[in-house]
Amino acid sequence: MNKILCFCAFLFSCISFSQSVRFEGFIQDEQKNPLEMANIMAVNSATKAMDSYGITNDKGKFQLTLKPNSSYVIKVSYLGMKSKEITIATQTANIAQNIVMDGSGIELDDVEIVREMPVSIKGDTIVYNADSFKSGTEKKLEDILKKLPGVEVNADGEIEVEGKKVSKLMVEGKDFFDGDTKLGVKNIPADAIDKVQVLRNYNEVGALKGLENDQDNVAMNIKLKEGKKNFWFGDMTAGTGVGELDSRYIINPKLFYYSPKYSINLITNFNNIGELPLTAQDYFKFSGGFKNMMKKGGSNFNVSSNDLGISILRNNRAKEIETKFGATNFSYSPTKEWNLSGFGILSTSKTDLETKSQTTILDSGDQQRRDEITSQKNNLGLFKLSSTYKPSDKFQFDYDILTKLTKQEEYSDLFREQIVQDVATSENIFTTKKQNPTSVNQNLSLYYTQSDKNIFAFEMQHLYQDENPFYNANLQTLPFALSGYVTDPAQSRNDYNQNRFVKTNKLDAKLDYYYMVTPKSNFNITLGNTYSYQNFNSHIFQMLDDGTRNDLNNPENNNGVDYSFKDAFMGFHYKILTGKFTLTPGFSVHSYSMKNVQSGTDYSQNFTKILPDFFALYQIKKSETLTYNFSLNNDFTDINQLAAGYVLSDYSSLFRGNRYLENATSQVHSLRYFKYNMFNFENIFANATYTRKVDAIKTEAKFDGINQSSVPYNSNLADETFSGMGAYGRSFLKNYKASASASLNWSKFNNIQNDELRTTESFVQSYTVQASTNYKKLPNIELGYNLLINKYSGATFYTDKPFARLDYYFLESFAFVSEYEFYHYYNSGKTVDNEYDFLSASLIYQKKDSKWEYKIAATNLLNTRYLNDDNFSQFSTRVSQYTVQPRYIIFSMKYNL
Repeated sequence: MNKILCFCAFLFSCISFSQSVRFEGFIQDEQKNPLEMANIMAVNSATKAMDSYGITNDKGKFQLTLKPNSSYVIKVSYLGMKSKEITIATQTANIAQNIVMDGSGIELDDVEIVREMPVSIKGDTIVYNADSFKSGTEKKLEDILKKLPGVEVNADGEIEVEGKKVSKLMVEGKDFFDGDTKLGVKNIPADAIDKVQVLRNYNEVGALKGLENDQDNVAMNIKLKEGKKNFWFGDMTAGTGVGELDSRYIINPKLFYYSPKYSINLITNFNNIGELPLTAQDYFKFSGGFKNMMKKGGSNFNVSSNDLGISILRNNRAKEIETKFGATNFSYSPTKEWNLSGFGILSTSKTDLETKSQTTILDSGDQQRRDEITSQKNNLGLFKLSSTYKPSDKFQFDYDILTKLTKQEEYSDLFREQIVQDVATSENIFTTKKQNPTSVNQNLSLYYTQSDKNIFAFEMQHLYQDENPFYNANLQTLPFALSGYVTDPAQSRNDYNQNRFVKTNKLDAKLDYYYMVTPKSNFNITLGNTYSYQNFNSHIFQMLDDGTRNDLNNPENNNGVDYSFKDAFMGFHYKILTGKFTLTPGFSVHSYSMKNVQSGTDYSQNFTKILPDFFALYQIKKSETLTYNFSLNNDFTDINQLAAGYVLSDYSSLFRGNRYLENATSQVHSLRYFKYNMFNFENIFANATYTRKVDAIKTEAKFDGINQSSVPYNSNLADETFSGMGAYGRSFLKNYKASASASLNWSKFNNIQNDELRTTESFVQSYTVQASTNYKKLPNIELGYNLLINKYSGATFYTDKPFARLDYYFLESFAFVSEYEFYHYYNSGKTVDNEYDFLSASLIYQKKDSKWEYKIAATNLLNTRYLNDDNFSQFSTRVSQYTVQPRYIIFSMKYNL
């Protein structure tokens, strides 16, 4: 902790404060009515620089911070009114003055004033002028976004605006790798960015805007500087360096081209410094922009992934990572009515992981300690092609196809120590996991506006998924006595193997009809159908010491299952705007049919159910809302839980499904509060969600020491979860920004463990406070503190994490950036108590107007060896320690096109 305090003291010494004068008042129209969100800025008459700016609140109040003894031109603009300029001279006393706008007409100067404003609002669009927030150290879009009021970028490259996730990133109105923001925030050059536009209440289909509830939909569009349009731009980086034992390298060319007719983006990255443009976790959650088109129906039928539990990286922290990455994105408009776009991504990575962990079974207290060395190879491919045809405002036709190709291998060598009833045994275990899954997702959409009152929307999606995971475990002990397994004492090892083959075809289709009853009300009738057909095959076999194969052909060791699911439904929703309220009550009527065939017999279920839902929005003020959502949902499992033959989850876990499983029903309540005040960039949001699930599919587990055999069942007890989040942030005196946030996640689950009912709870809390500066010519700092509390049944873990960042642009050529994180990780009994920290720094030299940039960067300067983590399952807790990459120093050169 002393390290962080000393570092913070140094950073604070970089800040200087100067005397200032406050200029405040109200902006009104000719009838003395307040004008909310009027733009006002002060231009220094001597330096011609904009010293301060502001936007009025709901009472028309403004406040500017100016220099004493100076002369200013005050420029005021408001959409629909004539702009105004006044001149003032400051001394040392504060100034109060009201400004009355003339509503007689609009001047072209209004456009110029809005353009110069650092932040402006036009309807549902917030426009940030990027140059107003740059200090000189920014290199990527991410660096700019972190300085914008109301905008956050998390460690996974996801953008949040006003607490809502940005679902689409565009450049010049063209999709940038649709469905993911990480590639954009990590690669788009900061010096190419002119404006950042936040599009609230976003709907890709103009004809549907306002008909549905789009309050949670946010998109972002990047406007480029004029010199970057119709020209190739980008950069080419190459660097080399040293690590603790070997050399390091990075090669990172990036090229971009934008014109009204077409655009091309090319991003490549080859390195062994742990820089991952896209992790395997990013890849599997990459949606490609595909929507959950059936979310309004109330049924949840999600196709699960047979991913074998291949280890997921903690961002870029592992013992060793080598990456080869290439991606291209394009957009082309053959005509004004037709646009083609798409992307291709190829990634190859080799990763070494080294982990120490301890797992404790909650009921018995039996433990498993593991020292594990893992080697991974990931080959990932993503390809998307999209077509949009829009000959008029009344008709739109879209088609998209997204293909995912994967080849993954993981080899692990682990030493396991079991402590069962205070008796310790140990052994070495070797595991192999391989899979080559393929998926193809297609979408076809038609939108037709027959008249001002009648609008039709037809959407259809098809998913084809083919998975073939292979698992091998080589053990000394025999964890499970499977029928047909050879237990000859002459066998020195136990070699389990399992092949699985899962194929899925799923088709969703729905037709929506919207009728505008009045300009403020409409009703919506939906006809929809989901059809899914899946096939599941699995086989367990044993390899003997002499290399021969022993197939375990008994029926319980094999699966051959066919499963079909049908959901035909009709929905009705009525939306009305009355006063400050928007209300949308509705319901859907479903007819379900399910059939699974295995072991020569079939089992069917057929039933009908009505599912209500309700939406309410209270518009307290223009930028202050309270939203409530309620839905009753039917949750269905896919084929993986229904296959009644044994499946090896891992070397110590054996699973068999239950063909008689029924659906679960969950009621979900969510409440959200939001307030955004452009007067002082105050940003407040809070949300809470409560879910109660009955007839949930739970697990009946039997433990033999730490070895688990399990089967699913429908519980007659309710599972409950509650999640809540709140954040407050605002700017101070133009150059300061502070925020505080908290998140809570509580859950209660019911399972059967060793023939006894067991209820487990978890309560995860995270609290963060942080403050930062944004000066043009002084060092800028960010200071923060995060407290993470993970409370599980039987254990509580804490992580104290102070953090700091310093960036300084000086002598018109140098940029220095340093980041520091300190971790204190411990449990309630202090049997685990670790401290570690990470420090990185970089120094960049680039002469003004030069295309060449030189950089020296050091990562993990303190040479920290590991980090800690913990997680919770409904039967156990696990504490882990991960080895991370050592210290390394890289020298690189970059050429800017």
